[in-house]
Amino acid sequence: MTMNHELSILSEALRQAGREALRFAAIGFDTYTKPDQSPVTSADLAVNQILHDHLSAAFPEDGWLSEETEDNQHRLARSRVWIVDPIDGTRSFVRGLPEFCLSVALVEQGIPAVAAIFNPATGEFFSAIRGRGIRVERHPEAGQIPFTSPERPLALVNPWELRAGHFQTLAPHLHCRSIGSIAYALALVAAGQADAAVTLSGGNEWDIAAGVLLIEESGGRATTAAGHPFTFNRADPRVKGTLAIGTTLTSSARTHLVQLSAERTALRTPLP
Repeated sequence: MTMNHELSILSEALRQAGREALRFAAIGFDTYTKPDQSPVTSADLAVNQILHDHLSAAFPEDGWLSEETEDNQHRLARSRVWIVDPIDGTRSFVRGLPEFCLSVALVEQGIPAVAAIFNPATGEFFSAIRGRGIRVERHPEAGQIPFTSPERPLALVNPWELRAGHFQTLAPHLHCRSIGSIAYALALVAAGQADAAVTLSGGNEWDIAAGVLLIEESGGRATTAAGHPFTFNRADPRVKGTLAIGTTLTSSARTHLVQLSAERTALRTPLP
């Protein structure tokens, strides 16, 4: 199968959902606190519903895993599963910062086959089909300026980890800049607008599934913080950090980044 049909349906759903997110941003939205203390808004829930309605109607036999849908373990028996983050970077969305995105991947047998990440605030649409490269479209319909940075080499990192000083040893080798959405960070690395994206701990499959395919189709490499490959649609969707390295990262910076990521992971791993 070429997956053209899947990407076409996904793209249409994302664009409609993105318009809804911008509508909420303009008229206002309700914000709630989830049990893990992370925020969720009425916009997240509306976007999730639009994506679910479109994709489940078009592909009723596929499974579904989303940050904003109660997990159903029946997905584990499905060979194809849609993995969805309706709004990755909700804190940025709440603050009115254009560093959030809608992120969706279709996973087959644990491997992303189709992916798209859409930042409706900047009009950037990143997509890929496995084996066919990455496509980047830029239509600044919302008037927000897409991410830019004159600092290179550049790693996009977790805001809390940057504030905690976890990346201090990298200062002589590459610039570290915090960003509120790991999915958007992965898309930017895949598009060559940054050189690496790093979270040293935490995360979930819905945060990264689409971005991992974008990175791989751009010629880069994405692993856990410890350097292990990802598989998706697991019973426990939590991941142990993310290390994505783009094709533009210098070999020296790559060496120091991989070393730091491995050291930090080792510090968090209890001894037997």
